[in-house]
Amino acid sequence: MDQALQRQTAPQPAGREPADEPMFDLIEALFFAYRDFVGDADRLLLRYNFGRAHHRVLYFVDRRPGLSVAELLDLLRITKQSLSRVLKELLDQAYIEQRPGLADRRQRLLFPTEAGHALALEIALVQSERFARALDRLPAGARAQGAAFLAAVSDSGEIP
Repeated sequence: MDQALQRQTAPQPAGREPADEPMFDLIEALFFAYRDFVGDADRLLLRYNFGRAHHRVLYFVDRRPGLSVAELLDLLRITKQSLSRVLKELLDQAYIEQRPGLADRRQRLLFPTEAGHALALEIALVQSERFARALDRLPAGARAQGAAFLAAVSDSGEIP
């Protein structure tokens, strides 16, 4: 970590942090961790002329085959307009396919193609390698604690 940042981050007392004190150490750690975590995927996605939005869509379609467009919009908390271009590119390049719903033919259900699944898996393996390196440096149980912490930070509180 940058020495200037270290000087600005005073050691915190043990126990629960007061809500009125900024937790700069955690804010900065999350910022840098996210930057590097998504950077791994960004570099891989460049080969396909895709970006982070493509990755998010592909990730959730691959993890939840048959996801409706409406469910995807809700999950990502984005508008139809912001999804439109990205989804069209993934459909046009055959990384995702769209099928009508069984009960309601107006419903659009999304599925990864073989190529889409392979790309999603390739990205997940690169990102999992980063997690594995980090977990190797931490005590036993760190994975479960890390997942619980991230779930608690998330508005949904979900642990996958």
